Amino acid sequence: MELPWKRVVAGVAAIGLVGYLVSVWWSVEPDTIEPEVLASDNGAVVGYATTSSLINTLETLLDKQGGWLSNDMMPPSVMMDNMPAFEFGALEQTRDLALVMRKEFSRSQSQSTADPDLLKAHTKLNIGHTSWLVPSAEGEYRDAVKLLKLYRARMADTQNPDAQFYARADNLNEWLKEVQKRLGSLSQRLSASVGQDRLNTDLAGDSAARQSTPAFSSQEVKTSWWEIDDVFYESRGAAWALLNFMRAIEVDFADVLKKKNAEVSLRQIIRELESTQQTVWSPMVLNGSGFGLVANHSLVMANYISRANAAVIDLTNLLSQG
Repeated sequence: MELPWKRVVAGVAAIGLVGYLVSVWWSVEPDTIEPEVLASDNGAVVGYATTSSLINTLETLLDKQGGWLSNDMMPPSVMMDNMPAFEFGALEQTRDLALVMRKEFSRSQSQSTADPDLLKAHTKLNIGHTSWLVPSAEGEYRDAVKLLKLYRARMADTQNPDAQFYARADNLNEWLKEVQKRLGSLSQRLSASVGQDRLNTDLAGDSAARQSTPAFSSQEVKTSWWEIDDVFYESRGAAWALLNFMRAIEVDFADVLKKKNAEVSLRQIIRELESTQQTVWSPMVLNGSGFGLVANHSLVMANYISRANAAVIDLTNLLSQG
């Protein structure tokens, strides 16, 4: 006669195996998104590709396998951290683009009013990504998608001059400045996987500069062993969303880029971001030393992120020139 405790152990093992397989399936990252173009009598509708890319990126995050996992409170998703980190990295990029669309792309000058749909959509996107009660993160983000679709419909309507998307070099530069800050931060956090003794350069370049409290001239910066994979997948998610947006920017700002002879610079950014999406064949994110026997996936990702950031800086300089 089979002992009862053996059945319990077998049942727990079976549940654990099913949960593991489900978590593996839910951890499959979404494919990158190609830009959408809407043609009119006067050519492609400016801004349609960028707005659609923002919408499609959000919808993909919400509707992928397992849906939005960052705020799940039940197993197996509550025990997952790689995909929630991926979601957060992508979400930060969508927030930045939504902010610049509200402040820059949809406004002709500093004294013009913000588009009401974009204003509400950006507010909806700022809810915490782990919020699960009322309101839930998924609910607010889906409301933001609806508002973005309303803006896109009004913008594409030739009979409605109220909703606009202005593709100008100065507007694009404002978004690229936000991208620089995000990529620079991610690169530093990825590089800290092996630990670094960093000098304090906070006040460099200005002898009269001051800060609130004193700081050490140098300090050891190292990412916790438990957070290395989270930083890696957050960077991967941010690069995934940014790649979607850059492909759309290439469409909507084609004339601006051509005038500044900057098409190649943007393609270089896209190429570096595509490299960040290569398949990770290792079952876990490895953290070997810089020149050790074991690979360090964080340093490899930091390399691609840094090169993309350098290309963004070059593009910003090109757009700033007359």
